[in-house]
Amino acid sequence: MKLQVHYGKLSGYIVGKILYHFIVDVEASKTAELLELHRHTIEAYYGLFRTLIVAHQQAAFRQLRGVVELDESYFGARRMRGRHMKVKRGRGTRKQPVFGIYERGGRIYTELVPNCSGAILQAIVERIVALNSEVDTDGWKGYDGLVDVGYDKHYRVNHSKDEFSDFQGHHVNGIEAFWSYAKRRITQVNGVRKTHFERFLKECEWRYNRTNDTLEKELKQLLASYNKRQRKGTV
Repeated sequence: MKLQVHYGKLSGYIVGKILYHFIVDVEASKTAELLELHRHTIEAYYGLFRTLIVAHQQAAFRQLRGVVELDESYFGARRMRGRHMKVKRGRGTRKQPVFGIYERGGRIYTELVPNCSGAILQAIVERIVALNSEVDTDGWKGYDGLVDVGYDKHYRVNHSKDEFSDFQGHHVNGIEAFWSYAKRRITQVNGVRKTHFERFLKECEWRYNRTNDTLEKELKQLLASYNKRQRKGTV
């Protein structure tokens, strides 16, 4: 996790300004203009911040439990730079499928998948979701069989019949709201390179449903820990 710009070249005050602009989603080129720094310097810091966030998300992970919502979404060529093909909508397309799990109350887990077959989705659910959880899904056949492997509180809503809640609290509105949030962000930054897409999703997980003050405080802590390890030569 090496940063290409040495910290000694910038004061702590300026690094704090870069971090703040990152938190409030100012593009690297605009931050460089505002702070009168080279764009490559800002991009290096932004890259470090994202690397720290991904490492934090992985280290802090624990199984999701309680009421969880499962859903898949598809990100296509208009949003993922580096793919040049005609864009279709929905399942069975050449878009990148992403599987998402939302723990009611705020936590999100996402994973890029080759397809949304039952075998692939079920393996992720068994790894990520505690067995005694309530699991809400839509009617996609890829969720067949969850009861057979122990998720006996599996409830479906049938979107094909314009059903978005069964009026007993079972729905997938939370994970669908996250997909909308992630796609808005990817549009705001004019798309994301295919090689950076997974890192982008983990950043969305980290940001979702949290205030800028909370994000800034946590990222400062991650950066301070990184600086300490860097001085010791352990990164």
